[in-house]
Amino acid sequence: MPSLFDKLWAAHAIAETEGGATIVAIDRVFLHERTGAAALNSLAAAGRGVWDAARAFVAMDHIVDTLPGRGDQTLMPGGQAFITETRAAATAAGIRVFDVTDPDQGIMHVVSPELGIVLPGLTLVAPDSHTCTQGAVGALAWGIGSTEAEHALATSTLRIKKPPSMRVRFEGVLAPGVTAKDMALALIAAHGSAGGQGFAVEFAGEAVRALPMEARLTLCNMATEFAAFSAVIAPDAVTLEWLKGRRYAPEGAMWDRAVEAWAGLVSDADAVFDREIVIDAGAIRPMVSWGTSPMQSVPLDGVVPADAAAKPLAYMGLAAGQPLLGLPVTGAFIGSCTNSRISDLRRAAAIVRGRKVADGVRALVVPGSSAVKRAAEAEGLDRVFLDAGFEWRESGCSLCFFAGGESFGAGERVISSTNRNFESRQGKGTRTHIASPEVVAASALAGAIAMPGAVS
Repeated sequence: MPSLFDKLWAAHAIAETEGGATIVAIDRVFLHERTGAAALNSLAAAGRGVWDAARAFVAMDHIVDTLPGRGDQTLMPGGQAFITETRAAATAAGIRVFDVTDPDQGIMHVVSPELGIVLPGLTLVAPDSHTCTQGAVGALAWGIGSTEAEHALATSTLRIKKPPSMRVRFEGVLAPGVTAKDMALALIAAHGSAGGQGFAVEFAGEAVRALPMEARLTLCNMATEFAAFSAVIAPDAVTLEWLKGRRYAPEGAMWDRAVEAWAGLVSDADAVFDREIVIDAGAIRPMVSWGTSPMQSVPLDGVVPADAAAKPLAYMGLAAGQPLLGLPVTGAFIGSCTNSRISDLRRAAAIVRGRKVADGVRALVVPGSSAVKRAAEAEGLDRVFLDAGFEWRESGCSLCFFAGGESFGAGERVISSTNRNFESRQGKGTRTHIASPEVVAASALAGAIAMPGAVS
C-alpha cells in the first residue's frame, strides 16, 4: 500500500518517459537573488515566458546585507548586481518579489511556510538544497539547479526519476531540553551524512508527532545534511492549526475542502518503504558538532571520538578524546533557515535574559524573516538580546555561509545554530560548531561551549 510520498508522487505524475523517468507537475517555484537572474534571463533569452507567474516567487535572502538600514549594497563583491538583476528579471516576468525592504522579506524557507505559500499536498522546488525544509507541512519539496528552475518556470513540470523511500521513526519521548536540531544531528551522527542518499524520507513516530510546527521545519531542513532527496511529515491537527489564516492559504469553504483532501495525506498502515530506521527518541541528548561535517557530532557532554579523522581534527584544532564542554568560543550565531523562527528566538532569549555575552565573544541574532523580526520586537526579544550584548540584525541568510561578504575570521571558533560546519562555511578558516539555539545562547554567555542551564 502507498506511503505519503507515493501519494504525493502519484498525484503529480503526468507521464512516464523512456529511461524510467517521470514528468512531474510543479505547483510552486521559489527563486533567490544569488541564482534567480540566471534562470530568468536565460528563459527570456530563449524567448520563453513563465508558465504561471502567480505560482512563482523570489526572495532576496542569500547575499543581502543584514545590517540595520541596509539597501541594495552588499558586503559581497559584486553582490548588488545579483539583487538588481534578479529584481528586474522577476518584475519583467510578473513574479512576486519579497524585496530587500519588503515587509515580507526573509529566507525563502521561512517566508514560504509562514505565508502559506507551501501547503500540504503541493510540490515546490527551488535552487537551494534546503528546500526540503518545507516538506514539514506535508508537501513534496526539493532543491534543484538553475537549469531545472528555468524548465520548471517555463513548463510547470520537471523530468525526474522517482527516488526510493525511507521512513525514519523517532519513537518515545524526548528528554527535557532536547530539540529537533538534536534529533537531526543524532540521526546524521548515527547513520552518516550519506545515510539518506537519494531517498525521499518521511519523518514519523511519537516524538515527531509531538513536535510543534516550527520544530518540524527544523527537522526536515537537515534532511539535506543526511543526503536525502527530500523530507516530509504527514500533516495533522498541528499542521492545520499553524497554517489556517495564513495569507496564501485557502479560506472559508475552500479551506474546509482542502482539509478534507489533506486528511488522506498519510502513509497507509501497511505502506512499504525501501528502508526504515527506528531511533529511540528518549536516548537523544543535546548535541554539538566537533568536526567539519554534521555527522561529526556527539552529545554535548561527550568527547571527540577516539577514531576521529586527522583532517577535521587538524582543521578544528582539536584532539581525540577532548571534551567539547568548556571549549572556548569567540563567536556565536543564531539564525539560518534551520533555527531562526520566532520559537527559536524565544527559547534563546529565555536563556539570555538578564545576562551578558562573555568578553571577547561576538554574538549575533539574525531573524529568519522580517515578520519574525517584527514579532520578536513586539515581544521585546530584541531588547533582551541587545542588552546582553548580541547584535540584532535584519533578516536573511547572513553568516550561515560565506560568499565573499561578511564572515567570522580565520581561526575563530564559532558556535552556530546553522546546518553546516564545513571548512570555511562561515568564513575562510573559521571553525564552526553547530548546535541548537539554546546551546548557542548558553555558549555565548559562557564564552565557551556550554550546557543550557549551566551558565551562572
